[in-house]
Amino acid sequence: MSTTESVLDHHLETFGALDAEGIMEDYADDAVVITEEEVFRGVEAIREGFFEEGLFPDFDDPDATFSLNTQVVEGDYAYIVWRAETSNTTYEFATDTFVIRDGEIVSQTFAAETSAND
Repeated sequence: MSTTESVLDHHLETFGALDAEGIMEDYADDAVVITEEEVFRGVEAIREGFFEEGLFPDFDDPDATFSLNTQVVEGDYAYIVWRAETSNTTYEFATDTFVIRDGEIVSQTFAAETSAND
């Protein structure tokens, strides 16, 4: 069985590679991702709405930077704080909280303070 930390490490690695298939391996079929704008239920909604239409287009930039400021793992919970800059957006402060059970992400929250780059 995968540990919370190993699932998080895989998730971060596959996100950095913009590997949709790899990322989706981390989620339970009925996983939920909650943002301030929308709730994505199930792997297809998460893949399409949160990643392919949301974050991936912004991070598909060879000059994008990403820095992980904080990573805390406690039991089934993982919390990260990060910042990033793409040609379109500065993620001044971003945070995700993951609940990972039986080697799969069952829920995730995401919030970010962003500004558009001119």
